[in-house]
Amino acid sequence: MRPLWGVPGGLVCHVLLVETDTGLALVDSGFGLLDRAAPGHRFGPARHLVRPAFEDTETAIRQVGRLGFDPTDVRDIVLTHFDADHVGGLADFPWANVHLTSAEATAALHPATRFERERYKPAQRAHRPVLVRHMPGTSEAWRGFSAATELTDISPGIVLISLPGHTRGHAAIAVDAGDHWVLHAGDAFYHRGQVDGTGKTPKSLLAMERVIAHDWHKVQANHERLAELWQASDPDLMLVNAHDPHLLTQARARTRTSN
Repeated sequence: MRPLWGVPGGLVCHVLLVETDTGLALVDSGFGLLDRAAPGHRFGPARHLVRPAFEDTETAIRQVGRLGFDPTDVRDIVLTHFDADHVGGLADFPWANVHLTSAEATAALHPATRFERERYKPAQRAHRPVLVRHMPGTSEAWRGFSAATELTDISPGIVLISLPGHTRGHAAIAVDAGDHWVLHAGDAFYHRGQVDGTGKTPKSLLAMERVIAHDWHKVQANHERLAELWQASDPDLMLVNAHDPHLLTQARARTRTSN
């Protein structure tokens, strides 16, 4: 995405592809093939501000194929939340089960406020995806996050962590990559400056984050907890989010090194 306002380098829509013993899983789906054909219907007026590229080659289904995998092997998609830039690709995998928190499923299907009604586009679920609801429990804490659940019905080592704030049922997803864990924080923070101690975050991003937050106080609490993780510098944990291109570059470099 290439916002009109002060975001050097633009924004990415970072998803994960996970190999399991029974197939493939995605964490988020990014934009999809249908978004380019009907951007207004599927994304709304905000596209004029954030200016998504809507490139077919950048969609998850095209990238899965380019990596040498069969897209029909994507059996599950785990969502951080149901915003359009995270679910646009769901329709490209209509056979996949879509996992999310129960709170986020309720918000998307039964929006309670005018903002939620504008936020969750019916077109993104017009193909009637199978939604698998999860309620992260307090008995399964993960690295200090009190509400988490391991998605063993997909594969051991995939953990759904409740992080409401950006949306009503927003979540982070942790994936055991063997020699380290990847924590995909979704939109729990927008820019590395919010967690790395520098405070160097574009003001335009901060403003946008606050305007669209479901609960700003919870967003701030998430920033604090994620900053603690960042500053602990645990070598077996890699923190990424959905939109920071620098964090994506770092993640790719680490993946190449570990391979």
